[in-house]
Amino acid sequence: MKILVVVGARPNFMKVAPFLAELHKFPDEFDPLLVHTGQHFDFQMSEVFFADLDLPEPRYYLHAGNGNPAHQTAEIIDKLDPLLERENPDLVVVVGDVTSTPACAMAASKRDVAIAHIEAGLRSRDRRMPEELNRLATDALSDLLFTYSRDADENLLAENVPAACIFRVGNLMIDTLIRLRPRAAESDILRRVGASPRQYAVATLHRPSNVDDPKTLQGILWAFRQIQERLPIFFQVHPRAGQRLEEFGMRADLAMPNLHLLEPQGYLDFLHLQERARLVLTDSGGLQEEATVLGVPCLTLRQNTERPITIEHGTNCLVGQDPERIVKAALQTLETDMTPGQVPELWDGHSAERLVAILRGGIERRH
Repeated sequence: MKILVVVGARPNFMKVAPFLAELHKFPDEFDPLLVHTGQHFDFQMSEVFFADLDLPEPRYYLHAGNGNPAHQTAEIIDKLDPLLERENPDLVVVVGDVTSTPACAMAASKRDVAIAHIEAGLRSRDRRMPEELNRLATDALSDLLFTYSRDADENLLAENVPAACIFRVGNLMIDTLIRLRPRAAESDILRRVGASPRQYAVATLHRPSNVDDPKTLQGILWAFRQIQERLPIFFQVHPRAGQRLEEFGMRADLAMPNLHLLEPQGYLDFLHLQERARLVLTDSGGLQEEATVLGVPCLTLRQNTERPITIEHGTNCLVGQDPERIVKAALQTLETDMTPGQVPELWDGHSAERLVAILRGGIERRH
């Protein structure tokens, strides 16, 4: 079975790494081709992860990294289409909810190639989020929908996806975390940044709803200013956030004694930093999941989340974007004992094995 596996952005890499490793255990059954759309073209956001995650070099690189999401979508479809014609795969596998995901699903659908979606069924119920539209479009086109939680299954069933197309396999990103946690423990990132375990917070921001609106971004920086008076913050600055800070003239607002700016880190270094943090402040879906497994309190700076299981079972708390609420939640967290939460069902490091076992049984097209 020839399988074209598509990645485009940093969150995809942690999910396809265990999947590809498992496929390569069956060379007589699978011929996987890794395709990188180029959606993330910054080295620290892309290539450095290939080394950390033991990912093979992409067979194809589409160089579709420039432009807004609409332009990227069109360029990815345009560049993937002749590749699909040339390779004629049996299955295209897409991951998550980045721009590359629905673009590649659309291209495969136009060629009548079967589509599998890893991390299907997540819903925030907020169509203002680009990621929500990406999820809805991809799941509507997919033949095989691989989920990691019961609520994802229920979401798909409510949207009239046939039950025979839905397979709960667990969380592939946690496969990667469990495999690489021992290697990450050897990182010297704390020494390099001057941090002590449990004596700092980690922060990330990249969602348009947080960084594209000057008032919202200003409010979050105000919250960081209050929190860093109690606990140093290591703020990993995503390229999008960095661009907006420059555009809005807010670089000077980052001048706080205990706010330390970090360039995007490799997977192993950031995992080490995150695991030893006292608190995570983020709008990232992946960090909500990782913090849940690592047992680190996580405050999600969003009005909603497509990952409610990290709240119901894990360490995540949805605090929104109101600066005073963010500060109040952070201080409350610092004043209470850390609770590890509960790791969700099937987040056990064996999700890729279950997924590949399903593929070994053959592909059933959705009708």
